[in-house]
Amino acid sequence: MAAAASVPVRVCHQEIVKFDLEIKAAVQDIRDCPGPLSALTELNAAVKEKFHHLRGRIQELEQMAKEQDKESEKQALLREVENHKKQMLSNQAAWRKANLACKIAIDNSEKDQLLQGRDSLRQRKTTKESLAESASNITESLMGLSRMMSQQVQQSEETVQTLANSSRTILEANEEFKSMSGTIQLGRKLITKYNRRELTDKLLIFLALALFLATVLYILKKRLFPFL
Repeated sequence: MAAAASVPVRVCHQEIVKFDLEIKAAVQDIRDCPGPLSALTELNAAVKEKFHHLRGRIQELEQMAKEQDKESEKQALLREVENHKKQMLSNQAAWRKANLACKIAIDNSEKDQLLQGRDSLRQRKTTKESLAESASNITESLMGLSRMMSQQVQQSEETVQTLANSSRTILEANEEFKSMSGTIQLGRKLITKYNRRELTDKLLIFLALALFLATVLYILKKRLFPFL
C-alpha cells in the first residue's frame, strides 16, 4: 500500500521540479525581454499560469504528506513541501525583480528612441543646411575652376604663340648658320690656298737667296783667289 502511495508522490514531485525549471527559464526571458510592453505582458501571463500549476502541485504534495500513515514519511514530505514553497517564493521575488528591470529597460529604450527621433530631426535639418552650404561651396569651386581653366587656356595660347615665334627664330638662325657654314668653308679653302702659296713663296725666296749667296761666293772667289 505504501509503495502504491509513493508513486503519486514521485509524479507530483517531478511535476513540481518541471514547473520550477520552466518558471526560472520564463523569468530569464522576462529579464532579457527587449520590449514592447505587449511582449512583456504575454510572458507574465505565461509565468502566472506556471505559478498556478506549481502552487496546485505543492498543495497536492502537502495533502499527500498529511495522509501518510508513518510519521517519518509525513515529516519528510512536509519538509519537501516547505522547501518547494521557499523556492516558489524565491522565484516570485526573482520574477518581480525581472519585471522591474525589464520595465526600466523598456522605458529607457523608448526614451532613447524619442531622443534619437529628435536627434534625427536635428540631423536632417543640419544635413539640409550642410547640403545647401556644400552646394554653394561646390558652385563657387566650379566658378573658380572655370576662371582658372580660362586663364590656363589663355596662357596656353600665349605659350603656343611664343613657341611659334621661337620656331621662326630657330629657322632663321638655321638659315644664317647654313650661309655662315658656306662662308666658313670658302674661307677655309682660301686659307688653304694662301698657305700653299706662302709655302711656294718661301721656297722661291729660299732658292733665290741660295742663288744670291752662291753668286756672291763665286765673285769673291774670283777676285780674292784668281789662281784657284
